[in-house]
Formats: sequence, structure tokens, C-alpha cells
Amino acid sequence: MSFFNKLRDRLTRSSSKLGEGLDAIVEEGAPEAGAPKAAPAPAPAPTPSLIGRIFTRETAAAATEAPRRVLDDAMLESLEELLIASDMGVETALRVTANLAEGRMGRRMSTPEIKTALAAEIARIMEPVARPLPIYAKRPQVVLIVGVNGSGKTTTIGKLASQFRAAGKSVVIAAGDTFRAAAVEQLQVWGDRAGVPVLTAPEGSDPASLAFDAMTKAQETGADLLMIDTAGRLQNRADLMEELAKIVRVIRKKDPEAPHNTLLVLDATTGQNALLQVEVFRKLADVSGLVMTKLDGTAKGGVLVALADKFGLPIHAIGVGEQIDDLQPFDPDEFARALVGL
Repeated sequence: MSFFNKLRDRLTRSSSKLGEGLDAIVEEGAPEAGAPKAAPAPAPAPTPSLIGRIFTRETAAAATEAPRRVLDDAMLESLEELLIASDMGVETALRVTANLAEGRMGRRMSTPEIKTALAAEIARIMEPVARPLPIYAKRPQVVLIVGVNGSGKTTTIGKLASQFRAAGKSVVIAAGDTFRAAAVEQLQVWGDRAGVPVLTAPEGSDPASLAFDAMTKAQETGADLLMIDTAGRLQNRADLMEELAKIVRVIRKKDPEAPHNTLLVLDATTGQNALLQVEVFRKLADVSGLVMTKLDGTAKGGVLVALADKFGLPIHAIGVGEQIDDLQPFDPDEFARALVGL
């Protein structure tokens, strides 16, 4: 199954709920049968895109014939509640609906028109943060991967390393989660598959020492990228946080500017808790970008909009599964249209 099909299958659950909610909101305030109707507005003409084509459910005719409701304060309040329920968060939901209302208050709108307007507002928020992981001339470019337990760090490293290797970049992986044998084995599988060396240390070893050795190896071989896995961390574990700080101190002995990227991997199923994780890791690890995984495990993708709105950190990629092509660059327009069901 293709990446966008997997994204569609999951976000359809979310967009279906949004669509049903929007239908209910519009029908609730639509004129009763026999009441005079305003002339229908022209049907929207969305820009064709892969997800846009997949998700389009309303034809132009359906848009003109659909029930309409005046966009007023009561309707905006209902829209806010619907977006909050999609994990978008209160502040972001208020901002989206306020922008949607600008220039449209008092107009009769159909569900397809509201979806198109919502998608445009969501894409506008997310456009500035949709950036691929930057590749520098610096060798090795050190990429530190952080996150809480079970967020998908290990598979994200494997997928990124494999993709960069396929693009002609030389990559070295440091299996820095020395407390979890399964993580090391998983990286070794990815390394074998992609032809990427994976440096390991005995279970329970000092991750900072392994990171130092990996820097030495990457410099000696002229590797383009060094990707360092780390143990899953919780903000209330002071020992793990100090360990992370030690890794940074040690690799800076080799390169004072390292790490050149610090990626925070987030699990989409955690919902609004992802906001707290970003707050904590920005303070502890100077996070430079985000990767959102496990969108195949949730029906709510709105948290991604909240993250973009609140923090403005680059969203480098999103993931929907375990295969290498299940991690793809983030496309704000296609994601926005998928989220609202277009």
C-alpha cells in the first residue's frame, strides 16, 4: 500500500468525523424546506494534488446543491469545538476559525466550501514549517535523534539513513540506546539493508563514549552524515537528561558545532501531550526539527497543526508505518486537504 493510501486510510477516520461534524453544523442552521434560498456560490476549484484527488468527495454540483448556513458566531463556536476535538488545541482552533471568518461572516456556506476554506487556513499555518532536513557541506554532519520511549526514533533513523544512502550520501549510525538490545538489533537490520555501518557497544555501556568513537569513525571515513540514536527519555528522569547533555558535551570535543541537527521524534498517538514534549526537549536538547510518526495509529492529525502554530519548528517528515517509504517529506497542502476530507 502506498504512503498516501496509508495516510488516507487513517486520516479518513479523522476527516470523516470532521466532515460529519461539519455536515451536522451546516444542516442545523440551514433554511427549512420551502424557505427561500440564497443563490449558491460558485463551487471551489481546488488545486489538483495526489491526496486532493484521493480525498475529493464532493463534486462541483454537490457543492452548489448542498445545504447552506449563515456563518455567524454560533456556527463559529461549533467549528471551534469540532477542531479542538480533532486534537488541534484551543489556541490553534480559535486562530483557524477567526481567520476563516474574516470576510465571510454573514455568508451562507456549504460544507464543501467550509472544508476548502479550512484546508487553506491549515495549509497557511503549516507552509512555513514544511522543510526537509537540511544537508550541509560540513562532514560529518551530526544528527542527534531524541524523544520519549516508543516514539519511533530507531525506525526513523533507519529509514532516514536508508533514504540518504539511496541518494548517494555516506552514512554512519551510532546505536546510542545502549540500554535496549532490541533498539541496537533493529538498527543493525536497517544498516544491513541499506549498506550503512552501525557502531554498537555492549549493553549498558556509556552512550557518550560510543558517540565519541562514532565521530572518530565518521571523520576517518569522510562520511556525509552521522546519525546518533539515544535512549528514550522522560522529562522526569534527571539521570537520562544528564546523559543526553553528556553526549552533546563529548561530541563537541570533536566538533564544537555538533550536533548540527537535533531531531525530536514524536508519536502522533500521544495527541496534545506532544506539545509538552516539544517544550521540554527544546530546553534540554536545542531541538532543530520534528518528525511525526505513527499517523497510522491515530484518527486525529490536528496536533500537527497545533505544533506548527505554537512552535514554528521545521517538520521534516511524517510517518505512517514500518516500511522505508512510510516516512515521507511533509507536504502541508496535501496534509491539510486530507485532514478536512478533501
